[in-house]
Amino acid sequence: MVLPATSTNNVKVYTVSGSNLSRKIPDWLARRKRRELQKDIEWTTRIELIQDFGFPEASLRIKATPDGEFCMATGVYKPQIRVYDFAHMSMKFDRHTDTENVNFLILSDDWTKTVHLQSDRTLEFHNEGQMHFRARIPKFGRDLAYHSPSCDVLVGGASSEVYRLNVEQGRFLSPFQTQTSSGINAVRVNPAHQLFGFGTEDGTVEFWDPRARNRIGVIEPTLPNILQPVSGTRGGFEISALDFRGDGLGTAVGTSSGHVLLYDLRQARPWQIKDQQYGLPIKTLKWIEPTKNTYSGDSADTEGAKILSADSKIIKLWAVESGRPFTSIEPPNDINDVCVVSNSGLMFVANEGMEIQSYYVPQLGPAPRWAHFLENLTEEMEESPTQTIYDDYKFVVRRELESLGLAHLIGSPVLKPYMHGFFVDLRLYERAKAIANPFAYEEYRLRRVQEKLAEARESRIRATTKLPKVNRALAQRLLQLQKAEKAKRLSEDADEQAMGDSSAEEDGDNRFQDMFANPEFEVDEEDDEFKQLHPTMSKR
Repeated sequence: MVLPATSTNNVKVYTVSGSNLSRKIPDWLARRKRRELQKDIEWTTRIELIQDFGFPEASLRIKATPDGEFCMATGVYKPQIRVYDFAHMSMKFDRHTDTENVNFLILSDDWTKTVHLQSDRTLEFHNEGQMHFRARIPKFGRDLAYHSPSCDVLVGGASSEVYRLNVEQGRFLSPFQTQTSSGINAVRVNPAHQLFGFGTEDGTVEFWDPRARNRIGVIEPTLPNILQPVSGTRGGFEISALDFRGDGLGTAVGTSSGHVLLYDLRQARPWQIKDQQYGLPIKTLKWIEPTKNTYSGDSADTEGAKILSADSKIIKLWAVESGRPFTSIEPPNDINDVCVVSNSGLMFVANEGMEIQSYYVPQLGPAPRWAHFLENLTEEMEESPTQTIYDDYKFVVRRELESLGLAHLIGSPVLKPYMHGFFVDLRLYERAKAIANPFAYEEYRLRRVQEKLAEARESRIRATTKLPKVNRALAQRLLQLQKAEKAKRLSEDADEQAMGDSSAEEDGDNRFQDMFANPEFEVDEEDDEFKQLHPTMSKR
């Protein structure tokens, strides 16, 4: 058995569990077939870092406890909560819930006190034995945070208000009224000075002081080559993720367009902008500080802090100061959440698959204490790593180069030939695209208007033609003839209905009513006598 390993920028990433590495046995598999798996070499030599590390359908969220001894995950189906013990590397218990989980927080050092934001507008507080308390919020929630000095649980959702539930008093307090017109996607509390940050659907980030309970600042990010929708946000995108650095100054902002912006709270402009290159909303942002025992590679940028940004397709790590890509991970299934084990290079990925993926990056940090064997295991069982190149480049063909006006660069070091096209720097590609098509906004606006009109037409209630069960084909032909005649005299009688009722006798008298109601008058068009009488009749 070998461990799958990939290498981006000479940074090795090991898949220590998940994917096809440890196949999961479904619960419905017969015991007889389980015995047959003993002859399967791949199954008998599998590696499971944590036993039963997954869910029947998909995992939604995963977080490690502050003490580093447990991790909690939520998933489906049925909706449930699972807690895993790192010391025993197995599942401690599972607990079922009524609805799916949106997000949750761990309030204590271990797993005994948690709060869960559910999809049915409820907040559930769980202790070590059961669900302790349940409260309902007015609007559907999207994210939540906990302010420990005041014991307030902050919940943002499909409203301009941020709801506050005080855990000590056991009641709701007056909500924060933000200036957004739609909703709040991300809620965070600065760990250094307890500043509140709210990422809105309008594309802004509002900062609130918990002492004054007022807004003290706002950031309105702008991105180049991002087109603003007809009726949408201010900058053409939403704030989908938000995270504060431990020093109290750094702020990472993720957008629905797949961009990550790094801010200093003392400045209004970002000092770093990175594109995820998939155009998908950023789901997870994390600041990763360097550890003391970090493995030092030759060409990898291991100095300084790094940012982990993840959308539904890829996880990217890059340096904070220089913006250089560190490594990237592409799980086989869509990503829902990412959890990095504290002071280590091990990360868990909740995804749309049955198993929770586990990846180990030695150059990011050492193996955790409870899984110290990973450092030796990865070297012994490593397979040949797959090299990945051109991380920040865009692949274009010759025809696209000519349309962008970059054909004169063929043969220069700017374009790197590869297969039937070339790799070009992503920044150069975006600038050339903006210059070559300066009217992209007008085209986008017209296309959006046409899409809105098409959606409006689809939502209208249309008249349906009900044909009789007897002589359906004949009734269809008669209705088409009536439709053509009524179209000619539409100017004379505008109030007359075009289709009428379900039968063809509605425009005439009732003498032929039985022809479309009595089965004895059914005309068999497949009969030989009928075909001889109507040899040239077209069948529709």
